Amino acid sequence: MSQRHSDSSLDEKLLEYRFHSELRLDANGSPASGLPMVRGSLQVRDGTISQPETPAPPEDVEARPIVLSTQSPAALKMGTQQLIPRGLAVYSRAKAPARHQSFGAATLSKEAARRSPGLFSVPSFSLDDMDVDTGSGGTLRRNLRNQSYRAAMKGPGTPGREGGPTQLSPRLQALAEEPSQPPSRSQTKHKKTIGRKRAHKGSFKDDPQLYQEIRERGLNTSHESDDDVLEDNTSLNGPQKVDTIVVKSYRPAQVTWSQLPEVVESGILDTLPAEERKRQEAIFEILTSEFSYQHSLGVLVAEFLHSKELRATVTQTEHHHLFSNILDVLGASQKFFEDLEQRHKEQVCVDDISDILEEHAERHFQPYVVYCSNEVYQQRTLQRLISSNAAFHEALQEIERQPACGGLPMISFLILPMQRVTRLPLLMDTLCLKSQGHPERYKAASRAMKAISKLVKQCNEGARTMERTEQMYTLNKQLDFGKIKSLALISASRWLLKRGELSLVEDAGLFRKIASRLTCYLFLFNDVLVVTKKKSEDSYAVQDYAQIEHIEVQKIEPSDFPLPGSSNRTSSVPYSFLVTMLRNSEGRQEQILLSTDSASDRARWITALRHRERQWQGHANKGDLLQVEVTKAYFAKQADEVSLQQADVVLVLEQEDGWLYGERLRDGETGWFPEAFARSITSRVAVEDNVRRMERLRMETDV
Repeated sequence: MSQRHSDSSLDEKLLEYRFHSELRLDANGSPASGLPMVRGSLQVRDGTISQPETPAPPEDVEARPIVLSTQSPAALKMGTQQLIPRGLAVYSRAKAPARHQSFGAATLSKEAARRSPGLFSVPSFSLDDMDVDTGSGGTLRRNLRNQSYRAAMKGPGTPGREGGPTQLSPRLQALAEEPSQPPSRSQTKHKKTIGRKRAHKGSFKDDPQLYQEIRERGLNTSHESDDDVLEDNTSLNGPQKVDTIVVKSYRPAQVTWSQLPEVVESGILDTLPAEERKRQEAIFEILTSEFSYQHSLGVLVAEFLHSKELRATVTQTEHHHLFSNILDVLGASQKFFEDLEQRHKEQVCVDDISDILEEHAERHFQPYVVYCSNEVYQQRTLQRLISSNAAFHEALQEIERQPACGGLPMISFLILPMQRVTRLPLLMDTLCLKSQGHPERYKAASRAMKAISKLVKQCNEGARTMERTEQMYTLNKQLDFGKIKSLALISASRWLLKRGELSLVEDAGLFRKIASRLTCYLFLFNDVLVVTKKKSEDSYAVQDYAQIEHIEVQKIEPSDFPLPGSSNRTSSVPYSFLVTMLRNSEGRQEQILLSTDSASDRARWITALRHRERQWQGHANKGDLLQVEVTKAYFAKQADEVSLQQADVVLVLEQEDGWLYGERLRDGETGWFPEAFARSITSRVAVEDNVRRMERLRMETDV
């Protein structure tokens, strides 16, 4: 009992001190001079806190005294409701711990409520309520949501303003929406640990990722910090809803060489130089990424190739066009991975793997050339089956919903061999950079990079040759020269650059021959332009042609009209350009004024018609040009477009109306692609490193 009485006395003294200091009461419990009286204020009597006196019922409501705690206009309109004194809101120790303020507020509120429940029978309003919910004329709207005592402690300052009062208002919603890993933890993890203290339990093969979902760190340019790259485990763009021919956004693999249990337990990280550790990471990434790639190929074979339901919906030829020699490609990958893994098991700190990659590139990777050469038939067959074969489409969707496929479309699995073989030179280039301190290792890595680059060139040429040969044979059957002097269309050195239907602006000269529809269909090859009239989807009547060196093209704006010999109506035609054939099929000069449906179409035609002169121009400093990184795979749909893979870097040469024309840095291939499939590289250091890497790759590999 004595202990309880002592605690009660301590509480009463605390309340007495708080009320005297915060409400500025004198020794008798009365308000200090200059302050208004507070209804029901506490008074100190004989060392105890008395209950508030109950006022007698007033005879007249109008004569009832109004006792408030402030003199503000808003408070004067509140009747007998009690407001928190302004002194409480201003008086806050910004440097004091929040726990101390919360404890004082909680003690005051609980003890006062226990001893005098009627004291808190009316709602209290913070300054926030007064500022935000004040109606016109300074009146306060009723039935407002009550705010806590801590909200009043904020003071009138703007929340979050530097140097202002500390914001103590609780925000429970923010805590509920907090990510699973606070930013502070990820920042700490991002420092220069690089997995030294975080050993990965088990093997990197325990939980394989799909190859489509990772991006090898070796694809990053050399300007990036190895520490940051190794610790980055977030996606650049996040998963996006994309078309069926676009794969998921990527994320880097989780396991690094430094996190392996055998590496951590050996203690080698304590003595290993930083550059050698980075070289080991580059070697290990080739091993782990090959395993992820092999895992994805296994999904393609098990879920799609061996599917009886899918096989029943297509012919044997269509099935072969879809999957080609994918089993041979999988076998080549398995052999390559087995040799890499064997070297990894033999040595904790691997001496080199360049000899393994060089041997496989020269002797075992030929199935890649065959598979890539079938790419044209593969994509064409898949698109045709999806659009015209309902049974195939239904069976395909059912397979793609299987957990093993990770929600990815079949096309993302079919293009894996092309992706892998084109990334290997970049991964080997990274290994070359990490081996510069050791001449013998550097030479071995350079030889391996040259061998794999030669294989990539064979794959590209195989796919390109197959496509061009088939295309030229098809067009040779479709073009009808009629009375026009015939042209030997099929040639090993000729291929199609662009084709399409355009509107004719004038109907004079050549146009009288094809003025019935006021359109013409152009076939632009790398050495000749053929002007035709479309008779059907598979038949075109040739009207004229000219060698590409005898072609001039001029962009026409509405302000350029009227041109000599043109009518007034041409001034209202948008997106026009003038094609001049200095020497046509009859040896005469002819002009054609054409228009397109958009600015991008016109730009693409002008770029294609000028491709020969662009080949001789070049740029003095490619580092001054815009560079973009591809975030989603894109497949070319027209002859003047370029197919791109995730992580490809493109040098932008031209841009128009949402389309970019650029040069793929890894092999120099040029073409148009949608701007939405890439993002700009803003780092000046990254741009310069990309240019140097491109020049080094082309010089050392002769690609």
